[in-house]
Amino acid sequence: MKKTVWFVWIIMTLAIAGYFAYVMVVAEDKQEILIGDASHGHFQIELSCNACHTDAFGGGEVIQTACEGCHAEELKEAHDSHPRKKFTDPRNADRLEIMDARQCVTCHTEHQKEQTHPMGVTVPDDYCYHCHKDVGEERESHKDLAFDSCASAGCHNYHDNRALYESFLVDNSGGEWLKEIATLPSANHAAKTAKVKSYKPSPEIDEGKQAAHPDIASEWLASAHGQSDIGCSGCHTEKSDQQWIEKPGIEQCQSCHQQEAKGFLSGKHGMRLAASLSAMTPSQSELPFKTTAMHTEQGCISCHGAHDFNTQRAAVEACLGCHNDEHSQNFMQSPHGQLAIDAWNLEAGQESAVTCATCHMPKLVHKTKGKEAKVRVEHNQNAVLRPNEKMIRPVCMQCHSLEFSIDALASPELIKNNFSGKPTLHVPSVDWAKERVKE
Repeated sequence: MKKTVWFVWIIMTLAIAGYFAYVMVVAEDKQEILIGDASHGHFQIELSCNACHTDAFGGGEVIQTACEGCHAEELKEAHDSHPRKKFTDPRNADRLEIMDARQCVTCHTEHQKEQTHPMGVTVPDDYCYHCHKDVGEERESHKDLAFDSCASAGCHNYHDNRALYESFLVDNSGGEWLKEIATLPSANHAAKTAKVKSYKPSPEIDEGKQAAHPDIASEWLASAHGQSDIGCSGCHTEKSDQQWIEKPGIEQCQSCHQQEAKGFLSGKHGMRLAASLSAMTPSQSELPFKTTAMHTEQGCISCHGAHDFNTQRAAVEACLGCHNDEHSQNFMQSPHGQLAIDAWNLEAGQESAVTCATCHMPKLVHKTKGKEAKVRVEHNQNAVLRPNEKMIRPVCMQCHSLEFSIDALASPELIKNNFSGKPTLHVPSVDWAKERVKE
């Protein structure tokens, strides 16, 4: 009897161990071993444990390296207000005993959703107190402010203050709330930098496929690829062996569009692919989406189309085809939406159109002395997503004053109705900055 019990116990133990080993190493669905839901910033990749836990036996430094692997470039771009080096200074050693700000997980602990605040913060909202408790004595404007209000819209951000530094507020204060309608540049980065020199067309494949699919060939011919003579074989074959690929993926796109693919993989739409998971679908998100789009896999062609590569559709129709929140629903009736409609109807120039992409995927201008400026579309939505003050410099101030931009982004109602109207509340950040300069 004992032998039987032992045998059954061993078999069950091995079966359970084998199952969890399979889940940990092989299976894509790792729900069984999650210790809690991930934050809104990481839930898309929570099943790719090794995206953060690169070493099963590593400590805090392993997690810190993983954080920096994804976010270091973004923090550098933002001129991080609280870089790690600030807290490795021996003069701040006493503060580290209260809060070790050298480690991202001190403030951003994953799998603790019940205590996760906006921006993925898992410490109390008054964390600024530990280092800035005397600010009320130094600044009269801050005397009666609660420490849990420091990160209120239009005031301070822990990492990215490019649009909120005192000097920037003062230098850019004043002016009409609506500037002369901006002329937005046309993107040309892909056309100028795409590495197509190694592309060798296959006339036999191209001519055969175009003859077999005349409708598709017609779409392609009017596209940027058609105008550049990038034929079927340019996307549908591997350059090494000319083997036909029925449905090209991002691997083929990024062979020419490296920067666009890099941004896409860093953003919400592509981060699952970057973590070697299946493509993101709206059904895997916590945001409101249209039921008809729930299983649409997010990739280059889900927005740009498979053959016509219509950037106008990608800039609005593709977005509204999935997103179903109030902000998206109200776009077409908003002043921004009307500008887009006027441009589409040829009642205004295309350069004045304001689309979803204009704000959420802004065009970045890179100037080189003596050369034509390169204009690249930022495909990483996180660059201007949260905190929303990140939109002020590259987006809002193209058309609006700094004060209006701060006030508008601080209004939940204006955000919901897609900025149909003016802010009713005023954030005094600029006023305080100007007063302080006078002192």
